[in-house]
Amino acid sequence: MVTKISFQKRLCSFLVLALVGTSVLSAGEKKADSKLNQPPEGFIALFNGKDLSGWIGMNYHKVKGKSPLAVKKMSEAERKELLKKNWEDVLEHWSVEDGELVNDGHGVYLTTAEDFGDFELLLDYKTVAKADSGIYLRGVPQVQIWDTTKEGGKWDRKANLGSGGLFNNKGEGKYPLVHADKPFGEWNHFRIIMKGDKVTVYMNDKLVVDNKKMDNYYEKDQPIYETGPIQLQTHGGEIRFKNVFLKKL
Repeated sequence: MVTKISFQKRLCSFLVLALVGTSVLSAGEKKADSKLNQPPEGFIALFNGKDLSGWIGMNYHKVKGKSPLAVKKMSEAERKELLKKNWEDVLEHWSVEDGELVNDGHGVYLTTAEDFGDFELLLDYKTVAKADSGIYLRGVPQVQIWDTTKEGGKWDRKANLGSGGLFNNKGEGKYPLVHADKPFGEWNHFRIIMKGDKVTVYMNDKLVVDNKKMDNYYEKDQPIYETGPIQLQTHGGEIRFKNVFLKKL
């Protein structure tokens, strides 16, 4: 009888500890989740983790004139119609899932409604095989993101050197200093600093672009624009973003 009671007591104690452990784990998970998309001190969150507030759709390559200036020269009615059409496209291809910004590999580029000058940009991304993407700075392409494996089929364009380079530069900064990409399925982290026309890029805490001048892709004989939006470019495969933070400098 004593043995039976002792066993029951031990069983009850075990169940209580298990429940407490589960509660502690759940609290820890909630605590970790609470940090998602919460900007560090001095930064603002460009993506709030809940919806697409603060963003528009824009692809300057597809407008007549193929540049940010062409959009600025549009009449108010033309620009309003373009933004309406682009937003319908955004809703078709972009979504928010568990605090992550998700694109299906298609559609117009997600673009901040606000323009920025000098800034420090932080963001995390995760993508899949054969995908191709990039981060446009002041609306200009781009800090490159792509499949860097041989199977990705882009070693002829130096994809084997890694992501993070200013791919549309003619000279310095075009290719990253080191290959810093993590394997598919893991999150990559960018820290991008832009001052004037110079850009520095850290990828997964490794320096990949060291204070290089960024070329103006749209007007090659002109310096890069003083201000412009941040754009998340994508095509060819699913990509996810989170913790998209910016500090104005």
